[in-house]
Amino acid sequence: MDKDSCIVTFLHPNPTTLEVNKGRDLLSVAVEAGVYINSSCGGDGVCGRCKVIVKRGQFKTEPSGRITLDERRKGYVLACQTTVHSDVEVEVPPESGVELDKISDEDAKLLRLKGMYSQAVDLGKAALTVEEGIFKPSPLATKLYLELKPPTLSDTISDLERLYRAIRKNRDIPIMQAGLTNIKRLGRLLRESDWKVTALLGKRNETVEIVSIEPGDTSVRNYGIALDIGTTTVTGQLVDLNTKEILGTKGTYNKQVTFGSDVITRIVYASESEGLEKLHHAVIDNINGIIKELVNDNKINLNDVNAVECAGNTTMIHLLLRVDPKFIRREPYVSTANFVPVIRAAEAGIKINPRGLLACVPGTSTYVGGDITAGVLACGLNRTDKLTLLIDVGTNGEIVLGNKEWMVSCAASAGPAFEGSGVKCGMRAAEGAIQRVAIDKNTYDVEVITIGKAKPKGICGSGYIDCLAELLTSGIIDRNGKFSEKISSPRLRSSGESREFVLVFKKDAAVDFDIVITEEDLDNLKRSKGAIYSASSILLRKMNLEFKDVEQFYIAGGFGTYLDIDKAIAIGLLPDLERERFSFIGNSSLVGSREILLSYQAKDESENIARKMTYIELSVESSYMDEYVSSLFFPHTDLNRFPTVKIKGK
Repeated sequence: MDKDSCIVTFLHPNPTTLEVNKGRDLLSVAVEAGVYINSSCGGDGVCGRCKVIVKRGQFKTEPSGRITLDERRKGYVLACQTTVHSDVEVEVPPESGVELDKISDEDAKLLRLKGMYSQAVDLGKAALTVEEGIFKPSPLATKLYLELKPPTLSDTISDLERLYRAIRKNRDIPIMQAGLTNIKRLGRLLRESDWKVTALLGKRNETVEIVSIEPGDTSVRNYGIALDIGTTTVTGQLVDLNTKEILGTKGTYNKQVTFGSDVITRIVYASESEGLEKLHHAVIDNINGIIKELVNDNKINLNDVNAVECAGNTTMIHLLLRVDPKFIRREPYVSTANFVPVIRAAEAGIKINPRGLLACVPGTSTYVGGDITAGVLACGLNRTDKLTLLIDVGTNGEIVLGNKEWMVSCAASAGPAFEGSGVKCGMRAAEGAIQRVAIDKNTYDVEVITIGKAKPKGICGSGYIDCLAELLTSGIIDRNGKFSEKISSPRLRSSGESREFVLVFKKDAAVDFDIVITEEDLDNLKRSKGAIYSASSILLRKMNLEFKDVEQFYIAGGFGTYLDIDKAIAIGLLPDLERERFSFIGNSSLVGSREILLSYQAKDESENIARKMTYIELSVESSYMDEYVSSLFFPHTDLNRFPTVKIKGK
């Protein structure tokens, strides 16, 4: 080993060793080693999310207020601010790591529209699913078994024309093509298989391509992947393209969080040397990891996965395809492409059938992408007579207002707090995440319910909404989101220069620390809910409407399997209206992506939605900032907007 190099060993989640030059920072070493660590600020030492423990070896680290005295004694450092100067061993604690999680059975049900109905979510006729026959089944990739008639002296058309003829007897396909690779092997394959073959047909825009030809009948083995690529999380489903059955669902944090928690930070990083390449490979690693797990769990051959449908915001799709996103943040804020043609999945680095297809749900604008198009399709906003508001609560909070006659949209930078990132004990909606909270108003004792009823590991979006509402109504925090000086409880304590409230003590948790909500968390959550509420309010005002005019609200997002509408109203995330107007529809982006994967008719409708929707840029709306500032209270500066919300000691 070179004297100027050293060995870095990461002990968690799996032992990984890498030889690097001395003086390298641990965060960049971790990325190179494939050990992904949270870093919302992209390595600037600001967010404090990339905490690791150096167990052995020589290192230098910059002092940081993000590391408490107790943590410093245990060897905690910020990976981005720590350089190695000898062989070192590093432990990545669970709260800092980014791991692939299997979504719990309860959560997986939420991602099926019919499963969502069973949880008191009724979208009625607005719910458009392939299973219900609204869209004609026509997957992105279709297998067709054929028994061709061999050529004779009286039937001497070419092998390729013979194949076309047999396909057209079963399908109405005016435009069809085959690649040179298939043509080269066609003659021998037909004869060796006794003229019995299976053709894999792929929809590539207005053309049907013969993607591959296999000997014999393999038509029963045809699978696809539906993906929702979010700024904070990536979720995928394995779907049987013949039966439309969902065979599995998995999700994980988007590994791009290592380079920044929001799209703007990532766009800036993409402009740096090799930045675009790193961001691209991070999300591709996510996708390939999800696909590998799904394929292994279901014991199917990866070569039988023939299609991938992706929904994501405009920046995520650019990074997925390795397209430079820098013009998205430069005036006049124009993307390279909102409608991306169907390509080979291999071109993007996605590992399925080497000739398999990748399609992306079209978007409307720079900041309202295919994830929102998919959400509109899933809830049927574009087909209803009722005035409807779809609110997708994510890192980029997107809102769509309208009905089958018209649709307008906008986006607000809400931050990742409700997706479990950028908050001290936040986590994505996975097993062990706290999703329900109740606080006794007299004793301040806390009861929690987790996803999968496992021991608590952290707090997901719905848990934070519950927690905020309970803290507010019990008087533990005031309307400004500050802890009360009048409360005496061992759960409310000082931590450094700020204060925090303990939801679960370490002895009752599945992690080696108390699960808390801090004053900094409260501030982040307040800004997130304020961004969503104010964006919705301004969008309505722009159309000369008010919240009371909206007949139905659909709330989408990766909160978990549960969202308490009353508590969402109590904190000012949603307007104070009759509760029956609201429906929580979960990850509508993934549902819409799956529908498009299963039906070319749904794909056509998604394109119509994207073209029809008008985008309104909030940054040029003079009243937006005033509305936003007014919403930075719980529930709002103007309590007359929330007449049913009762706050202790207001």
